[in-house]
Amino acid sequence: MNLKGTYVPSPHRYDEASSHFRRCGCSGVLLPALSLGFWHNFGGVDPYERSRELTHYAFDHGITHFDLANNYGPPYGSAEETLGRLMEDDFRPYRDELFISSKAGYDMWEGPYGNWGSRKYLMASIDQSLRRMHLDYVDLFYSHRYDPLTPLEETLQALVDIVRQGKALYIGISRWPLDALRTAVAYLSRRDTPLLIYQGRLNLIDRSPIDEGILDFCHEHGVGFISFSPLAQGLLTDRYLHGIPTDSRMAQGGSLKSSALTPQVKKIVSKLAADAAQSGSTMASQALRWVLRQKGVTSVLVGASRVSQLEDDLRCLQP
Repeated sequence: MNLKGTYVPSPHRYDEASSHFRRCGCSGVLLPALSLGFWHNFGGVDPYERSRELTHYAFDHGITHFDLANNYGPPYGSAEETLGRLMEDDFRPYRDELFISSKAGYDMWEGPYGNWGSRKYLMASIDQSLRRMHLDYVDLFYSHRYDPLTPLEETLQALVDIVRQGKALYIGISRWPLDALRTAVAYLSRRDTPLLIYQGRLNLIDRSPIDEGILDFCHEHGVGFISFSPLAQGLLTDRYLHGIPTDSRMAQGGSLKSSALTPQVKKIVSKLAADAAQSGSTMASQALRWVLRQKGVTSVLVGASRVSQLEDDLRCLQP
């Protein structure tokens, strides 16, 4: 892969990927079955050339959806700044082939207006995000989490107005409970800005969107669903099959704690490893296939720190 000079994407990027695009709910949007998440590995502490290598490989293989949030990094905002640099260096000519999302809802700056779901926070956040990413608009803007104290109508109307102002094309919500999701679908539908997609954690370990009825509701009401953490931050790969590697996220004390390796999780991981070995596949591809088989799932968000991980993940799309 040549990272020097002008980036020219593979002319074959849609040859195989075309059959792996899925319609997002009842909208006109098609998303790749695998989407690239910028939660980790794209922050200011990460090597920029690695970010280039990962995004080049993804786009060359038909992954057109890049998912971000205002506080992704670290430090906060730096993943969006990385995307802004990538746009200037590599992707500006291909902006109309990309589907770029961002979010706001978690802590971002000090004081009472830098968190949760107020109109004040969301309006400031979208403007900041667009500046960092060097974009005129995002394709999709999410409420990143449910705010139990701000009226839902305030949060939702801010999202509607962001679309009407041309700063986003579509609206999404992430990690809202079912009752709030019902309210959102009805409210947005009455304002001709239908909810495009719901983002929730769904994997072999955490099946709460199925158990809580969220996935069924989305499918029945024409709302897409995208799974974040479909590999449970690496638990559903061979990364922790034989212990905790010293260079792993778990060993470094980040978002994945050693307490996550419960007896039940170890049982699921062991069965996944056995099934993968029997089918001649990998644990990651088996785990991703399971999510993609669930009725109503549009896409899965995968992260990567190496191209080889993306290469492995893409095997889940093979027959």
